Amino acid sequence: MTPASGAARLATVLWWPVGLAVVAWRYLWRTTPLHRSDEAGGPEDLPDFDDDVPGGRAQRIADGTGPLLHRTYAIRIVDSPLSAPELVDVVARGLNRASPEMAVFHKTRGSNGSVRLGDELVVRMPGPWDGPVRVTGRDGTSFRLSTLAGHLEAGHIEFRASAADDVLHFEIESWCRAGDRLSHLLYNRVGFAKEVQLNMWTHFCVRTAALAGGRYRGGVTIRTRRVDWPAR
Repeated sequence: MTPASGAARLATVLWWPVGLAVVAWRYLWRTTPLHRSDEAGGPEDLPDFDDDVPGGRAQRIADGTGPLLHRTYAIRIVDSPLSAPELVDVVARGLNRASPEMAVFHKTRGSNGSVRLGDELVVRMPGPWDGPVRVTGRDGTSFRLSTLAGHLEAGHIEFRASAADDVLHFEIESWCRAGDRLSHLLYNRVGFAKEVQLNMWTHFCVRTAALAGGRYRGGVTIRTRRVDWPAR
């Protein structure tokens, strides 16, 4: 880690109490049922796409530190007038409408509007995962963001929707390791950063249900599978 990057990590850590205060407030007033599981994983938890990111500056899973965390956040939405592709378009056009106030997406490359393949963004928030990402996957019902150099995580996160029996299913799936040793300490040893991140994406799911014009049923299901690295 260079002195400059170390200073940036330290600055992030100093902002961390602000983010924790916001998260603690949200936890106190939460009424959303959460269904959580945390278990050991294996090679089957690796993504089924290439870890390499075209265009340079990639921060791949293989470049990270500590175990791989394969996580999914899923919500069922009823009474929505939208189809699965329409819901993904709504989210892709308005990430900051779905994201909690403490996390703001700024597009740094690409035209205004919906996220497109090759676009780059920076997520700003008072917590240990500020950083740049690139859109590396986009189809009718999903889009994927991959971390770039300087991010506090190393890996990928995908947003997708599907529909069955008049129910929309929205899911966020991530495959990430800590970006460096400090991030590994805060995320995997201390554990607070992991909870802040869980809170962020849980609220993202709930807000997505609101953007869909429907209501969620059964709360949010969060599944975490921890994979020792390298995966065998």
